[in-house]
Parts: sequence; structure tokens; C-alpha cells
Amino acid sequence: MERETAFAGILEEVRKTARAQQNFITKEEVEEAFSALSLSVEQMEMVYDYLRQNKIGVDETVDADSYLDEEERNYLDSYLEALQAIPAVTEGEREAVTLSAMAGDADAIKRLTEIMLPEVPQIAKLYTGQGVSLEDLIGEGNVALSLGVTMLGALEHAKEAQGMLAKMMMDAMEDCIAANAADEKSDQKIADKVNKVADEANALKEELRRAVTVEELMDESGFSRKTIEDAMRISGGKIESISAE
Repeated sequence: MERETAFAGILEEVRKTARAQQNFITKEEVEEAFSALSLSVEQMEMVYDYLRQNKIGVDETVDADSYLDEEERNYLDSYLEALQAIPAVTEGEREAVTLSAMAGDADAIKRLTEIMLPEVPQIAKLYTGQGVSLEDLIGEGNVALSLGVTMLGALEHAKEAQGMLAKMMMDAMEDCIAANAADEKSDQKIADKVNKVADEANALKEELRRAVTVEELMDESGFSRKTIEDAMRISGGKIESISAE
């Protein structure tokens, strides 16, 4: 179990490293990360397959655009078109604006937010196909960016700002994906519970040849009154095998 836990932890760190590198990682980096576990060739190939299935290039770049569906491409095109109105910036101006933002200058903070906006969809594309729409991912990234530009005062060097802001955007998108997955898991558990109650009620109805009462279903199935009533409420009263009386 300890080995399995260590494997899962290392795999997550490798995935995060790859995300920070625009969904790219080398085999050398992966092998070094797993060196303490002494994995076999076959096991390492499974790791590489997992990474590729998660749109992470191993010793090769990944075309994130190829994973977008038509609706996402159309949204992205419109979004990028709107960003073209933002004035271009030179590296010198970016550094000057960043330094001023680090000092708390409100105008610089606003300008740095504009400068960084095109980075948001580029990062969001790395997280598509994981249950959250590109639009929502960009929205989460924009919120994280807006918050991040107000928190640069703790940095010592302007060159650290872009990395910090990118990480905040990535963390926000990953949190969104995790929350969505948790919601889906919770929804599935609820659906499973409703289905179990309905199946027991249908079976008892077949036996009695009539709709059953909550008390009868409690006695027959072992479900608590709360479980049955919750299932009826969640289904909107559509478990017709259970009498409403």
C-alpha cells in the first residue's frame, strides 16, 4: 500500500510538472521522478501511456488545439478576436508595468491584467476534455488572474510574476475540474440511491400487485424512512410504485 501511495503521489507531481511546462515532459524527467520505485520497462510504458492519454507530450509537444471540439474552437476564436483590441507590449514595458504592479500601482495592475489575458486561454486549452467547458476554464483563469495581480508585492523580481500568475490560473482550473468531478460523483451516488429505492419498490409492487407504502418498503428492503423519502423527494415524486399516502 505504501508503494501504491508513493506511486500515486509521484505521478501527480509528474503531471503537475508537465502542466507547468505547457503539457510537455521528457522521459528523463519521468524516469528520474520514479527512480526510487525501480519500475519495470512495462510499468514505465504504462506511465507514459497515462500521460499521453491526459494530453501530456512525452519527448514531444502536444497540439492542444486538436483536442477542442467545434463549439470550443468557435468560442476560442471569438475570445481571441476580442483580445486583439489590447495594445501590444514590449518586454521592456512588461517589466516596467510588472514592477509598478508589484509596488501596488492601480493603473499598472490593470495594465498587467490586460497584458496577461492572452495567457489564460493558452493555459485553459491544456485542461479541456476533463469535464469542464473551455469557457468555464477561461472564466476561472480570469478570476485567478484578477486576484493574482494584486498579490505580487511579495515577489522580489519582476521575472517571477508571470510564473506565479500562471500557477494561480492553473491551480484555479484544476480546482474547478476537481470540484466538478466531486459534484458528478455525488450526483451519481444520489442517482444510484434513487434507483435502488425504485427497484425495491417495483419488485415489491409486482409481488403485492399494488403501489406500496413507505412502511411496507421499509420492512421489506431495510431502507430507513429518511432514505425512502429522500429518494421520493429527489425524483420529484416519480417513483410511482410507492404510494403517496
